[in-house]
Amino acid sequence: MPMLADARRAVIVEMVQRERVLRVADLAQALEVSLMTVRRDIDVLHDAGAVEKIHGGAKARAEPSMYEPGFEVKSTQAQPEKDAIARAGAALVQEGMAVGLSAGTTTWTLAKRLSAMNRLTIVTNSVRIASVFYETPSQNTVLLTGGERTPSDALVGPIATHSLSQLHLDLLFLGVHGVDPQVGFTTPNLLEAEMDRALIAASRRVVVLADHSKWGILGVSSIASFEEVDEMISDDGLPPEAVEAIRERLASLRIVSVPQP
Repeated sequence: MPMLADARRAVIVEMVQRERVLRVADLAQALEVSLMTVRRDIDVLHDAGAVEKIHGGAKARAEPSMYEPGFEVKSTQAQPEKDAIARAGAALVQEGMAVGLSAGTTTWTLAKRLSAMNRLTIVTNSVRIASVFYETPSQNTVLLTGGERTPSDALVGPIATHSLSQLHLDLLFLGVHGVDPQVGFTTPNLLEAEMDRALIAASRRVVVLADHSKWGILGVSSIASFEEVDEMISDDGLPPEAVEAIRERLASLRIVSVPQP
């Protein structure tokens, strides 16, 4: 029996809130309805303020710029996308490198892949990421900064930033809270932005890891502009207009395919 319109729209809202951004085609497939039906549902939900209509899909309503969900919440979101992004990131790493990993659940996912390698020097301000390497027997060296802990389990503050001033990293993987078409990469935490900028300053190459749900999210503090980053790795859920906007300003955007369940 077909799902009633109200029930179907409630499912759409739930899916969009969970995934942050979804395409019309993905919603239609999941709900087993036509593209036209989903477009009409999105129109209704947009008018009601439940979701935000974008070209080719819908995204969650904008959150307050100071809102920051905790690590446990974020680690359950967009897991297939983060796995695919982490796989692509790991392919850039070679033994003997000094690699920076900022705090975040996508960089934490990458850390689990890098922990299988040897002869890496890992620099991070994330207790969670450091724990991944400490719990895995290897020949890697892990340098964990000090500092004050944030909701995303980042260590921030003067102690953390000062510890980076004498370091030189081959490659930095940077996790971000939001990707804005005008200002670039942002976070809701002022001190975390300062720490991320210190990591960037210490790195020869900067790669942002951001799944499609980060598009259109604006945190209160800027981390870096598109021009300050060498590459961004995202997934194929990124809307076409986002791909176009990012490629106009960023040296390299890599889109990875996410296996269908």
